[in-house]
Amino acid sequence: MNTRPDEALRAALSSADASTRLQAALSAGTYPNDDYVDVLVDRCAVEADFFVRDMLTWALTRHPADLTVPRLTGETTSAVPQARSQAFHSLSKVGDPRGWAAVTESAIQDADESVARAAWRAGVILVPVGQEGEVATMLSTQLGRGDRDVQLSLARALAELGDHAVPALRAARIHPSTGVRAHALAIERLIDDPDDYFDEAIFEAMRIVTRQGEPDGTPDGTTDGAPDSTPDSQRDPHPEGTE
Repeated sequence: MNTRPDEALRAALSSADASTRLQAALSAGTYPNDDYVDVLVDRCAVEADFFVRDMLTWALTRHPADLTVPRLTGETTSAVPQARSQAFHSLSKVGDPRGWAAVTESAIQDADESVARAAWRAGVILVPVGQEGEVATMLSTQLGRGDRDVQLSLARALAELGDHAVPALRAARIHPSTGVRAHALAIERLIDDPDDYFDEAIFEAMRIVTRQGEPDGTPDGTTDGAPDSTPDSQRDPHPEGTE
């Protein structure tokens, strides 16, 4: 009795050997079969190896979006965090506009950081023309969240929206949290100068917003709301950050 192709793929992706799983995912993308879609999506939810997960996503991009997008969209509300994060990651790679429907406020604010970060990325890639300000406003609710890597992910997402993100970032200048205000100001710096380093931008932004509480500080930390223009030779020493 011959084994069905999708059953053979499922068995190969269940192997204890990561190289076998990687090869199976590569083969599924090289020789697409509509019956593979469910198998690939199911495996994304449980695959432990990063490189295999990445190959699973690549394999999904090789299949018709009419099949993958609805299946992936459904996974974005799964009870399994990895299923949600991988679904958003795959939707961003597929790049089909229909995936935008999955980028909801609850997804942007997901308690699991890996899910939220994947949703942020999907949001800026899939947002329809004319709705960039809407996604920027949703993303701005996450300013100040998490550690350096999480904040860098949000910074990259908002910076990719460019000028569309500026109104939401400027609105954050009056937020009661110093961390939120500094994060917003740092992202504005990155939009103005894409070559700037995030760590340097956040350091300088924190210095500016901290000054707001001093007697001689201005409401926005500067006279015009722009980043501090003190010459480099007079600035406080700070580490050389990299992204």
